[in-house]
Amino acid sequence: MTTQYGNQPTGQGTDGAPSAASTGNALSIVAIVLGVISLIFLPIVFGVIGLVLAIVAKAVRHERLATIAIVVSAVGLVGGMVLGAVVASS
Repeated sequence: MTTQYGNQPTGQGTDGAPSAASTGNALSIVAIVLGVISLIFLPIVFGVIGLVLAIVAKAVRHERLATIAIVVSAVGLVGGMVLGAVVASS
């Protein structure tokens, strides 16, 4: 679709296809998965990696799910360490 003033696009989408933002949450999704894994298995490794990925997703890539990924990774890190301490002491 062009304007009456020449062959310049009007800025309107023609097919309504989603933009590339659908793949833009990859780091956040990986960080969420690592946060859940860190609750059960090796929290100091998976939790820290998930937290770093979530912070990079928030600060550098401005992903939509980055805040949720930060929370899930932090809870997985702390919860996994507490759970490990409780299991080790009993």
